[in-house]
Amino acid sequence: MLSNRYFTNGIDIYFDNVGGSMLDVVPLNMKNHGRIVVCGMVSQQRLYQLERIHNLFNLVIKSITMKRFLQSDYLHLFPKFLEDVVRFYTQGKIIYLEDVNEGLESGPIAFAGLFSGRNVGKQVICIARE
Repeated sequence: MLSNRYFTNGIDIYFDNVGGSMLDVVPLNMKNHGRIVVCGMVSQQRLYQLERIHNLFNLVIKSITMKRFLQSDYLHLFPKFLEDVVRFYTQGKIIYLEDVNEGLESGPIAFAGLFSGRNVGKQVICIARE
């Protein structure tokens, strides 16, 4: 089970692109009327036998909504998105975090950190500074 020290009152919204055992425990930790967005199942891509989700009854008893999200469903909105995001970025309204590692030799450690939650924000490996 997930530790609930970070969400003592339950999870409001969960965006999942992992699936498998991670998605299996999420419904147990959701708030009533919470929402789960499923975008991918990377943990299942190379499995011969897919992992089952056992806690779906919580969707019923907690009135949780689960819906898939695929960016391809929204391609028609891309021109408007691009217009808005460029404007917001130039106005300084979009702030992002980068986790920068220096040197190509730091690549393997930085890559492994992606799977353990070590990095925060976008992972960057700086090969050289100009």
